Amino acid sequence: MPGKNYPSRTSSQETAEVTDRAVDELARRIAGHLLRVPGQPEGDGTAQALTLLHVLVQVQRSAERLQRSAAERAAHAGAGYPQIGEACGLTRQGARRRWPELFHHSPEAPTEPSMTTAPARAFDVLLVEDDIADAMLIEEALSERGARNLVQATDGVAALEHLRDPAKVRPDLIVLDLNMPRMNGRELLRVLKTDEALQTIPVVVLTTSSAPDDVTDAYSSHANAYVTKPVNLQEFEQAVQSIDAFYLETATRPPHS
Repeated sequence: MPGKNYPSRTSSQETAEVTDRAVDELARRIAGHLLRVPGQPEGDGTAQALTLLHVLVQVQRSAERLQRSAAERAAHAGAGYPQIGEACGLTRQGARRRWPELFHHSPEAPTEPSMTTAPARAFDVLLVEDDIADAMLIEEALSERGARNLVQATDGVAALEHLRDPAKVRPDLIVLDLNMPRMNGRELLRVLKTDEALQTIPVVVLTTSSAPDDVTDAYSSHANAYVTKPVNLQEFEQAVQSIDAFYLETATRPPHS
């Protein structure tokens, strides 16, 4: 990925060797200091080995705390889970599992907008999508962009049941696929935009279709935005950025009854 400034595989190996030597030297110095506490015997080889092990465990815990802090700084600077994960030798999903909700807990809001910068406020999303693989990608990308609660419905009927259930959280944004069983996205959109209780919720159509008739029909039914599903992860993140950029710029949060 262009612009990355973390070590290559070769320099990472060199860094690991240098780091191992530095940590070993530091741990031995700390262990030696602990063993030379006034009034305490220096101990035999077993005591020295156990003291060194104890110190290394503490170093490991300290490194984990420092890693978290560094990950937060990277997120604040505009890095996303793909970049943070690669810098740590992890997959994107691995970085998310290690530091869940990293963007939600950053101490400061990012200073510059970028593709991977989290928005200023969290929002709740209803995703109406029947493709499991697409739903996982959308959920992951929206979570990185600030969605705090994402609910999936696999067709229009299930979406309406969720929206009309007073016990459910009203979403701030609906992301809608067009091609689904039972009630498809076109039918659901028309229902949503003619229902006084639901028509103020912004709806973004996110679909594989780029057919002019589908685009025209969606906007004629008062969709707030129309985004074509991309075929690769980078384009997908850019599409998600356009969704939440639209939401932050144009959406108004309706009063809850």
